[in-house]
Amino acid sequence: MIASISGTIKKIGKDHLVIGVGGVGIRVFVPRTVLENVGGIGRSLSLHTHLLVREDNLALYGFETEDDLNLFELLLGVNGVGPRVSLAILSTLSPELLKNAIMSEEAAVLQRVPGIGKKTAERIMFHLRDKLDLTAQVAAMPFVSDVDSDVIDVLTSLGFSIVEAQAALQKIPREVKEVDARIQLALQHLDQG
Repeated sequence: MIASISGTIKKIGKDHLVIGVGGVGIRVFVPRTVLENVGGIGRSLSLHTHLLVREDNLALYGFETEDDLNLFELLLGVNGVGPRVSLAILSTLSPELLKNAIMSEEAAVLQRVPGIGKKTAERIMFHLRDKLDLTAQVAAMPFVSDVDSDVIDVLTSLGFSIVEAQAALQKIPREVKEVDARIQLALQHLDQG
């Protein structure tokens, strides 16, 4: 129904933006990654959107890319996964990390998202495995080792997102093998960013 929205940011909420379009302020729920990149009130913004119509509610969800929108719509098709959980997944995991987790059947990565348990993670992986093009992911995303998994756990417990933790890990030289050393280097990278 509403495929996209372009306008001026009027308000930034904790999980949404109010975008001014033709004198009307429209609330658009967005992933945290969008909130972090908008810049501020008064800036122009264009988003790809999904309008969710319920008996008692209309809700608009916005994304920077069509790929993010398609992933959101695929997640909505999973039994037991609603718009809030889908948004939480896209706020916590990058699309590449999500696809990599599905390809390598690592339910633990999905379980790092608040509100997702083991059964829901397995259901998401089963549902999306055949619907995503995972062939390009093999070379695009390195496998997360046990050491890096421990580092990600520590960084996320400190309040960093999985996306931030993964980006920091990619900056660390491979020859550094110890968990403590990798955590320290990751924290130094995150402090600079």
